Amino acid sequence: MPVASKVFRSGTAVVAATLSLTLLAACGNGGEAAPVSPDAVGAASDEVTVPVTAATTEIVDAGAEPRSVVRFRPAQGTRQEAQLVTTATVMQQIDEQAVQDVSTPALTMPLTALVTQGASDSTPATTVDLTLGELSTPDPDVDEVLAPATGSHAGFTMNLSGAVTALRLRPDPDAQNKARAMIEQAFYQAVYRTVAFPEQAIGVGAEWRIRQQVMGAIAVDQVTTAKLVARDGDRLTIDVQVEQTPTTALFQLPNGAGALDVDSFALRGSGNVVVDLSVPLPVAGSITAEGSQSFSDPTDTMHLRQTTSERVEWNG
Repeated sequence: MPVASKVFRSGTAVVAATLSLTLLAACGNGGEAAPVSPDAVGAASDEVTVPVTAATTEIVDAGAEPRSVVRFRPAQGTRQEAQLVTTATVMQQIDEQAVQDVSTPALTMPLTALVTQGASDSTPATTVDLTLGELSTPDPDVDEVLAPATGSHAGFTMNLSGAVTALRLRPDPDAQNKARAMIEQAFYQAVYRTVAFPEQAIGVGAEWRIRQQVMGAIAVDQVTTAKLVARDGDRLTIDVQVEQTPTTALFQLPNGAGALDVDSFALRGSGNVVVDLSVPLPVAGSITAEGSQSFSDPTDTMHLRQTTSERVEWNG
């Protein structure tokens, strides 16, 4: 029996990883790391640092006057309370079998952020530590699994544009693997929905594109089109549209289990985000992306179809 056929028939856990949320799993399994931005900083010895691919920006329209260069400079010692809510829905069908729901429940994650290093002309990077509050989902059984992860730590580094350049994870030693995986997925979703601002001066109405490669079992190019729709001092509201395009025709199954052909792949989304340049995390907004993918084994005897939906919401 072909390897891919064995995977299809053995269950859904492996093929569910075809979501774009696969960078962390790839890093954990010894996958090739993505190129990182030069301003990423090292992590503490008890943390795992996940590289984040560099984001580039391209101005489409500079917007109306007055214009200025948008830069994040939260001061060292700045504290912020925020709440991150993420969902990841996956419905899949193998051949003519019944459609299966292999989603993870919506995760609500209270966060306390502390800026431990503010950006400066000599060090153009902001370092932020995060403490996780009580995690919750609509499923009481999952909440029990998540309970020991309360008080876990994470962190990230971002440059002056607001782009995240490194993600650091330090879960509580008592946290179960399922809890760790859910936390990692939530942060990964949030990182790749971050809005980076261009180096040029912009005003209200400005539009720009953010290009970033998302590495994982399927490498994709992500293009985010951002538009500045309102500004009140340091508070900016941005509308966003997201689209992903695969750069490979193969989906590499985890743990060396083989590969599937990518027959079709589409993921698009939209939403808005509100940022305050004096604090490190978004203060409001949500972005939802939906997609569909189809795969087949090399012999074209097995077919997998998926519909996916992911949402990132900030309150703070």
